[in-house]
Amino acid sequence: MSNTTDLLTPEKLAPPGRRPRRERKAAELAARTRLVADRLAEVSARPADQVLQDLGSTPAGLTYGEAVARLERDGANVIAQENAPRWYVQLAKAFWNPFILVLAVLVAVMYGQWLQVADVEPFDPKIPILGAMVLISVGLRFWQEYRSGSSAAALRELVTTTTAVQRRAGRGRLATTVEIPMDGVVTGDVVRLAAGDLVPADLRLLTAKDLMVNQAALSGESLPVAKADTRAGDQGQRETRDPVEAGNLVLTGTSVTSGSATGVVVATGADTYFGSMAGSLAGERPETSFDTGVKKVSFLLIRFMTVMVPVVFLINGLTKGDWAEAFTFAVAVAVGLTPEMLPMVVTTNLARGAVALSRRKVVVKHLNAIQNLGAMDVLCTDKTGTLTEDRIVLDRYLDVHGRADTEVLEYAYLNSHFQTGLRNLMDRAVIDRVHEAEEVVVDARFTLVDEIPFDFARRRMSVVLRRNDLGGPAEEHVMITKGAVEEVLALCGRVTYGGEPVALTDALRAQVLRTAQDHNRQGLRVLAVATRTLPAARENYTVADEDGLTLIGFLAFLDPPKQDAAEALRQLADNGIAVKVVTGDNELVAARVCSDVGIDVGTVVTGTDIDALDDLELLQVARKATLFAKVNPVQKARIVRALKADGHTVGFLGDGINDAAALRDADVGISVDTAVDIAKESADIILLEKDLTVLEQGVLRGRLTFGNTIKYLKMTASSNFGNVFSVLAASAFIPFQPMLAMQLLVQNLCYDISQLATPWDRMDREYLRTPRTWDARGIGRFMLVLGPTSSVFDITTFLLMWHVFGADSELHQALFQSGWFVEGLLTQTLVVHMLRTRRIPFLRSRATFPVLLMTVLVMAVGLWLPFSPLAGVLGMQALPMSYFPWLAGTLAAYCLLTQGVKSWYIRRFGEWL
Repeated sequence: MSNTTDLLTPEKLAPPGRRPRRERKAAELAARTRLVADRLAEVSARPADQVLQDLGSTPAGLTYGEAVARLERDGANVIAQENAPRWYVQLAKAFWNPFILVLAVLVAVMYGQWLQVADVEPFDPKIPILGAMVLISVGLRFWQEYRSGSSAAALRELVTTTTAVQRRAGRGRLATTVEIPMDGVVTGDVVRLAAGDLVPADLRLLTAKDLMVNQAALSGESLPVAKADTRAGDQGQRETRDPVEAGNLVLTGTSVTSGSATGVVVATGADTYFGSMAGSLAGERPETSFDTGVKKVSFLLIRFMTVMVPVVFLINGLTKGDWAEAFTFAVAVAVGLTPEMLPMVVTTNLARGAVALSRRKVVVKHLNAIQNLGAMDVLCTDKTGTLTEDRIVLDRYLDVHGRADTEVLEYAYLNSHFQTGLRNLMDRAVIDRVHEAEEVVVDARFTLVDEIPFDFARRRMSVVLRRNDLGGPAEEHVMITKGAVEEVLALCGRVTYGGEPVALTDALRAQVLRTAQDHNRQGLRVLAVATRTLPAARENYTVADEDGLTLIGFLAFLDPPKQDAAEALRQLADNGIAVKVVTGDNELVAARVCSDVGIDVGTVVTGTDIDALDDLELLQVARKATLFAKVNPVQKARIVRALKADGHTVGFLGDGINDAAALRDADVGISVDTAVDIAKESADIILLEKDLTVLEQGVLRGRLTFGNTIKYLKMTASSNFGNVFSVLAASAFIPFQPMLAMQLLVQNLCYDISQLATPWDRMDREYLRTPRTWDARGIGRFMLVLGPTSSVFDITTFLLMWHVFGADSELHQALFQSGWFVEGLLTQTLVVHMLRTRRIPFLRSRATFPVLLMTVLVMAVGLWLPFSPLAGVLGMQALPMSYFPWLAGTLAAYCLLTQGVKSWYIRRFGEWL
């Protein structure tokens, strides 16, 4: 007997000759994939009983003991991708940032310079200061990314994806179907599949009924393909070496769109066909606009630095004649232009956002999705569970006259009870209306012959039953069909009218439709129930047999609107988010529910309407419409793409298999923990409660995260630009260094430390009310306007120290430098409070305590340094007391001018942060 490893695990490949590493790896992956494909082709060609025998399994599945032993032997059913790297890899990556690399190069250059004179010169204290900057930024970034990775992994564990397998308590015992986590599936397990399921491993089908599988992840083909349990080469099954095309194989990475099946697991984890390609499929997720924007600004500042630093170097070298000192000063200016805390601020913001959302029962699968939540300005949502209670009850069972009829309930119960596919809430509501005693009687009286599972094209499902009489099986089969009224009615030729079947005339058809629509207008969802009697000549039935039906009556379901839905919608509207309802439900029911919760419906757009529109026409319709009804999965995805093409950032909230395509196409896919597997896998955000109020809190958190990051970028970019402006002016006209390189580095280090609290700041309410997207031009404009504002007071300080305090020669340069150091650090730190809000700071908008505390501490350190024991090392001297009234006046004037420029900027450009 072959074990699993013998059957499908690839052999170790001999290393090919000397080739580039990437090419060698690609060749190994290709060879591995071919090997797995060949072995799957062999499995496809074997009879099912032979495959079971090779795997040491049975049609009833494995025993619990066998499953445990195989799990220990083969490992968990996991494909290694998107796993957090080990801590030392994360630490190395924390250094891989352009700003950190610039600082590291500068440290190496300065250390190399000192080594040349180490015998005669003491150790250069600028080196450990630069090193401290690198270590603080790298250390904090590593710590935050490590914590955020751990938190994200813990959050993802809250969302479990399970699969149904058959297990036995022991040999000879009956099998039971149990739900287990996907990573617990082992080779030899017999898996049961239904619509909405993800395929947990590579399976050889044992049974299949109208099975349709979406293989887009493997083949790129968007349309589902049919699968069957026949052996390759039998009954029209085409022989193929491609496992994706094999009709009796379903593979990891695919999902069931309709039908049902059982299959035996032939490979798990890295040994699956998908796993063999994981090396080429794995990789970082595409960059969001936020990532791209951060990168653009980063390289903009680097380009700015590569232009300005040589200019500073040349001006200082030419005017002072000391090229070595000019180089050191230029290095310090380069450090001052480097926002080395940016990676830490971004990571901390995202990590704090994810943890904060988890406390509100929102699981963030991908950290960057937080920013997309903040940018979202259109939310497409289904109706059930978001606008309604998601508590469907069977309110009425009616004949075609609209009168209560227990026969309709009986037939509906038989349909719901005997189906083996995906049971929805309405099936459960029907079953809940029948007592357990009656259920036992039904099981004794009827036997399931076949079923035609539900799919979203037909919008109905059928079961075929045999009556069990005392004298043996009846000679007739009964087909019971339940589904959307229009679809079922189109298949009916007769109707039960007055207790007797009569021909369904046009007049009766119109009367029947009016009855259904009257209940729709009351907010009830209506399904039709129809039957057909067939001779018991065969055991297999198809969609073609759903014809010539007799309409029995209707089921009317009630799903009342949520009491807080109207308020939640109002809050979303207040925050700049337009809500559009996209549902597969009847347009009358959907319109009534939308009206009850305060949505102005206007013109309802149906799936039929959408099919008649091209993409440009749909874009124009989607711009105005708020309700899309009776739409299928393809139409939902088209609506999302149309809204994105219109310039919107689109969120999609859904939990069904029919939502998976739209979830993937949306800028941010949102699902719930109770969703079908494929919907949860397609989503970026998982709500542990299907509640729009919870989602609104997630949106606000996303905007807060985005705002604090933009705040740091704008403040740092404008401050750095102003510093360079001041340095250029001072270098051109002052005969000595306006500030020593050591002092410039210490000033920059203090400012960086003050910025560590930025992720803990708050944003003004009016900022959070509007969707936020990346605007690189806005950052450049902000830098050019606000940067020179600080230079005005740097220059007034130069004049003050030169003319008032007599620091006008090299003999008194320590006094000049100390005065500018204190003024520069205090204005640079204080301006954080001026720029963090469009309001008047301190009076109408106050920063959080951590920001205030860091500001006070850094300003206190700046005032203390000229008087401290470190003053001599830093080349400073104590400032006269008469300096401080001038300093206070400078700070006050700086705040007033900045507030004035801010007011003009807001009036001129209509924005701030």
